[in-house]
Amino acid sequence: MRPRIQLLSPELSGRILREAFELLMNPGVRVGSAVVELLCSAGVEVGTADHAADNDGVARIPESLVRRCLASAPRDFYLYNRRGEKAVHYGGDDVHFDPGSCCVQMLDPETLEARQSETRDLVRIVQVTETLPQFAAQSTAVVCNDAIVVNNDGNNAGNDNAAPSAIGDLYRLFVVLRHSDKPVVTGSFSAAGLRGMIDLLAADSGSPDRLRQKPRAVFDVCPSPPLNWSEFGSHNLLDLARAGVPAQIVSMPLAGGTAPVTLAGSVTQHAAETLAGITLHQLAGPGSPIVWGGAPAIFDMRTGGAPMGAVETAMLNLACAEVGKHLGLPTHGYLVATDSKFVDAQAGAESARSAMLGALAGINMISGAGMLESLACFSVEKLVIDAESIASAQRLVRGIEVRSADVRGDDVRGETLATAMFAQTGLSGEFLKLKETRALFRQEQYLPSSVIDRSARGSEPPADVFTRARTRVDELVSKYQKPSLPEDVLRKFQAIVKREADRAGVAPAV
Repeated sequence: MRPRIQLLSPELSGRILREAFELLMNPGVRVGSAVVELLCSAGVEVGTADHAADNDGVARIPESLVRRCLASAPRDFYLYNRRGEKAVHYGGDDVHFDPGSCCVQMLDPETLEARQSETRDLVRIVQVTETLPQFAAQSTAVVCNDAIVVNNDGNNAGNDNAAPSAIGDLYRLFVVLRHSDKPVVTGSFSAAGLRGMIDLLAADSGSPDRLRQKPRAVFDVCPSPPLNWSEFGSHNLLDLARAGVPAQIVSMPLAGGTAPVTLAGSVTQHAAETLAGITLHQLAGPGSPIVWGGAPAIFDMRTGGAPMGAVETAMLNLACAEVGKHLGLPTHGYLVATDSKFVDAQAGAESARSAMLGALAGINMISGAGMLESLACFSVEKLVIDAESIASAQRLVRGIEVRSADVRGDDVRGETLATAMFAQTGLSGEFLKLKETRALFRQEQYLPSSVIDRSARGSEPPADVFTRARTRVDELVSKYQKPSLPEDVLRKFQAIVKREADRAGVAPAV
């Protein structure tokens, strides 16, 4: 039996969807001009300024059209690693984790102060993530605020005239691809920047067709709450659908701020925004992979912030994913994050709690590990601590299994629970001597890394978890092996980055 948690009854999920369909007609959804023609050709009424200013760009999408688009959306798909092997399964109750994305700051382990994140930070995060089996995918984890001069290694040589933000999304993906073989969770904050990112992935895969057949990345695409698919968000949905590259809708209602204060009301808004996005996406590319994702949160009435470590934020993520599962779609959520400014007990409690809850809910991809300060800051030390919480969550969802207990030679056969072992030990209690114990303990127990201290107190003062995490990070970086890419792929990478930099007016040296 797989352990699971459920917050919504089937009846409540159905009611949420019914009201979400109503919202798509009244008040409707504001959309970018890029999708107006597509919607009109499907028979959707889209308001113009000629009618009323507050109706300009508002689409009223009928339930019949949405359901038709839902029917064409795949119920599952895979992401592949660089070797073309299946690495992430979006669908069912399979659960995977990736680091959080787009942090603008990095926690300095020496000073414990937040500073602007740089390329070297992203490289270090990728190196650690590459070596940890708890993470099935990489992410474009931090913004590279330093100046950009690109060489074959994706390193920064310094250029005062470069503007990282101009091609920042492309550059982050370039760095990850240069240093990792795992799939990638990424995204583009502009319509113009997406094309270059898809080209990078196609160059890595060998061709656009191979990328479509075996996608290596999924792209987060975010509506703006409430009920607004902006110009670049709309455009990105269309481009991803037409390229056959998976899109992950990340709706972000803020309960009490940009969404109804009730959790059920925010889940309903999330459903409406996601249904609208799926409709746009499937109209542009029927059958293209799409994920029912999100990063909902509550609005803290005392601080004015979005507490990602709050239990209600976790509940919102679980409930939103449940609605997606009710429709049979792949799911995503934003968990394993904290509002703490440090890697402390608060960070551990909030992150471990939501990792457990997300795994029990069967969310297919859970983003957020490594993140501090309500998603603003990243800590690679927290990332390795989160990996231990994730491993515990992964062990939990495996549940309690009946295993073979009769050992003959080096083989384990039979399926008794305890009687065969008691037949050997009697009442002596000497189970440690049994072959069954040696054969099965690694399957039954997760053995944590040195980050988790289970040892007896010795003569030396014990190290705290942050110190142990720093040591663990250094160990993992020392074990990391950089992928060896063919020279023709590297040249294509360079050419694409230079092309996009020239287009943006940055023109870094490559």
